[in-house]
This record gives sequence, structure tokens and C-alpha cells, in this order.
Amino acid sequence: MIPFIDDDFIEAKTSFKDLGELLSREFNNPEVTTPLRHHHDFPNPEAGKDSTLLLMPAWRAGKDLGVKIVTVSPDNGKYDLPSIQGNYLYLDAHKGSVRAIFDAKALTAKRTAAVSALAATYLARQDSDTLLVLGTGALARNLVLAHVEFRRLKQVYIWGRDFEKADKLVRSLIQSLGQNSGSDLELQSIAIEAVPDFEAVVSEADIISTATLSESPLLKGVLLRPGQHLDLVGSFKKNMREADDSCIQRSCIFLDTYQGGLKESGDIVTPLESGILSPADVRADLFELCSGTRPGRTGADEITLFKSVGHASEDLIAARYYFEIYERLQKNT
Repeated sequence: MIPFIDDDFIEAKTSFKDLGELLSREFNNPEVTTPLRHHHDFPNPEAGKDSTLLLMPAWRAGKDLGVKIVTVSPDNGKYDLPSIQGNYLYLDAHKGSVRAIFDAKALTAKRTAAVSALAATYLARQDSDTLLVLGTGALARNLVLAHVEFRRLKQVYIWGRDFEKADKLVRSLIQSLGQNSGSDLELQSIAIEAVPDFEAVVSEADIISTATLSESPLLKGVLLRPGQHLDLVGSFKKNMREADDSCIQRSCIFLDTYQGGLKESGDIVTPLESGILSPADVRADLFELCSGTRPGRTGADEITLFKSVGHASEDLIAARYYFEIYERLQKNT
């Protein structure tokens, strides 16, 4: 029987530090082949806007292969459903047989959050202790948990268009971190608060993570202060933006990959098209940061901006991470 590795298993077996370290080691593995992902918008008449189908393959020849099949439905919040849903198919690349099927929603949230926290180790100031998260979905929750594992935070602010959802997320995070007290996650030293107006606390935040599906900029560059780090995660289509032109102009720009980062998100594509940003302005991608071929933050007063659109190699690495845990547990039972 082909195992289905579900959300509960992934949630219980995640160490963001371990996953981040594996991603860092594997990003420059020449064995991994990653085609540009398939991106198909399709009409969603009841929602009044398009939904999206994403197909993301990657493989190591003769070893393992995976493909993620997900849909993104922007209005799912009103049904109390995640906007991202789908499955990840993990295969033996030699025999072609299916090793496991994963809940893609959970896999995506964990690897994306791990990537953001990993990038912040190169781009955020070492003394960063205040995090502001825009968004209230599964990814927002995981961004907080990942950053908490990677650095000692003192204050976390959560904002969402629906304040009740932001407040609910705060309660969930307090419960999750409380259950992990005594480990690396020290709840007693972290204040977590829902805010009705994120602009009122932007200047306090050392790291600002955005995990929304906004089609118009939320963050305004005029509100930023020197030394901040921006982590833009939500925008993955050309008509989506989470940060305005001023944010781009004031920031040192970094991408998860050149392959997708320069082509897919409105946060980068629109400034490129208008001429306020050129490809040469991009300091590095995460592959170069992890390999040490290009530096990250070089000054305390720099504003750094990391734009992530996701990469199929991240899914393959994460699938292997969880599958190996699953196999070890099976052998011990």
C-alpha cells in the first residue's frame, strides 16, 4: 500500500532547523533537475476571479522524483478552507514506483517557512527580535514557528484583514509554543499579539513577513526604517503585490531563485517592467547565499528584501526529509 503522509504527521515531525539545514546543503546539489513550473490560471465564476493550478516537478536521476499538484483558490477563507490544496507525489526515479503521497498544503507551508527563516539568517540583523506577520493562513502560522526556531524573538505581531482570524491565530500559536516549552521554543519570552492596524507597528518590526494573496501593495516603503528585513512570500503571480515601489527602491533585493523570482511575482515583475528595478540590481538568490558565492546583508542599516515564489527542488528535498523519517519509524515498529 502506498503511504499517505498527512498534515498531522508532517506537523508532528517538523524541525524547521533540521529542514532548513538540509535545504541549505542540498540547494546546490548538481544532481537535482528542476524545470520551470507549469502555471495555469483557470476561471472560477462563483469567486469572480481566477484560481490557479500549479504543477512543480523535480528529480535526481536514478534516485528520487517528485511532482506537486496544487490549486490556489483565493476565496477559500470564507469556506474556512486553506487557499492552497493538493498532493505531492514522491517516486523512485529508477523504478518509477510511487513511494508516498503527501499532503501538499502541509509540505508547502513547512518548506516555505523553513526557506524564509533560512534566508533571514543571511539577511536579517543578528539582533532582530521583533517579527510582524501579515496574513492569517497556514503559512503565516508556520512562518512564526520557523522564525522562533531560528532566532530568539521577544515580540510577534499578527495582522489580517479579519481581526478575529488574527486573534484566533495568536491563540493557536500560544498553544503550539506552550506545548513545546522546555525545547528550543521558549514561550515565556515571546509576546504574541494580534494588531488591527499593522502600519502602527511597522517601525517596531525587525523582520516583516507577508503571506497574503493581495493584488495591491500592503507594505509602504515610506514606513520602513533602516535595518529591517522584508520577507515577501504570498505573491506568486504577476497581478499580485505585497510591497509598493518604494519598498523595492529602498531595499537590497534577494530572491529564492532567479528562475522563478524574475518572472512570476508582481512584486518583482512590475518594478522590472516599469524600470525602477533591473535584473542586475538583484544581489543574490538563496542558492548563492547558501553556497557563500555572494554575500547577504553587508551593513546594519541596509533594508533587505527577500522575495520567495517557491521552487520544486524545495518540495523534493522536503519530501525526502519526511519520507526518511517515516521509513525510520516503520522499521522500528
